[in-house]
Amino acid sequence: MRPASVFAKGSSGADAEELRRLLRGPWRQMLRAVMVLLSLHGLPAGQIAELLECDAATVRRWIHRFDRGGVEALADRPRPGRSRLGGPRLLDRITRLLQTPGPWTIRRIWQRLGRPEISLRTLYRRVRQVAVWRRPKLVARGDPGHDAVVAAIRARLLRLPRRALVFAEDETHINWLPHVRASWTVWRHRPQVRTPGKNKRITVYGALDVTSGDWIYWLAARSAAGFIAFLQALLDECPRAPRVVVICDNDGIHTAKAVTRFARTQPRLLLLHGARYSPHDNPVERIWHALKDYIANTAVTWPARQRQIHSYFRTRSPDQLLTTAAPWTSPWLPPDYEQNWWNAA
Repeated sequence: MRPASVFAKGSSGADAEELRRLLRGPWRQMLRAVMVLLSLHGLPAGQIAELLECDAATVRRWIHRFDRGGVEALADRPRPGRSRLGGPRLLDRITRLLQTPGPWTIRRIWQRLGRPEISLRTLYRRVRQVAVWRRPKLVARGDPGHDAVVAAIRARLLRLPRRALVFAEDETHINWLPHVRASWTVWRHRPQVRTPGKNKRITVYGALDVTSGDWIYWLAARSAAGFIAFLQALLDECPRAPRVVVICDNDGIHTAKAVTRFARTQPRLLLLHGARYSPHDNPVERIWHALKDYIANTAVTWPARQRQIHSYFRTRSPDQLLTTAAPWTSPWLPPDYEQNWWNAA
């Protein structure tokens, strides 16, 4: 049989006190809504005040607020308090100051702001409102004549004979000292990679056929003689091509007098130089990035380091290298290059 009435049973008086605290704290807007609902059901303000343990004037004030502004009027109104430490323009001053690159720390910001009468912790909270802690980005100088150089390369490629091959060429250095990259690791354990105690370095010359994805590389010392040997190997690999075009940057070994003399003696070779300070134009840079990710965090012998280089390129197909390099994004190539590449594939 269902009981005639049900009453709440608090385990102690503390439960009732906690409910009162919530109704006058985080739930105060709901308490005001209950006042309005009881009034809409016909209860007078005095009876509502007795039920909710508050003053009748408080009930009448919230009922009048509801009548004038509706439900939104039951929310707290913004109340003016103490002015913020540092003044109302402190955030604007911090923003203008941090727009100039510099080794900004909280103490240095405080000094440059004229030592305002606030604690460093308060200044830290203000700085966090408009700034984040991060490393700046290094930006290449750029070549003022970049667009003209790139346009000249594209125009020259459009005049090539049929069956001519176009290669993007670049070099990178591989060290015996391990390349370190971030990777997944277990909690509270930082991986340790042993160093060899001394370092050795070898230069990898690489050229990518921007149409077929064929990759030719060469391990040698970084020098004009090494670059010439690589160009000769490139010509030997393409004996039937009427013209072999090599696009590279303006590194010193690419513009050396010995290289210029060698290029003049090779009628099939056309050496083009990209704009200065523009490594992002060269699609081979992405292959170097992938190679260093492949050998990262490995402590091996020096011969094993060189075998890692060979292993990476032997296990990559031309299509994979083309996908990695994405040469169709390079400004060196004509706008219709991507369409021609898909047709050739």
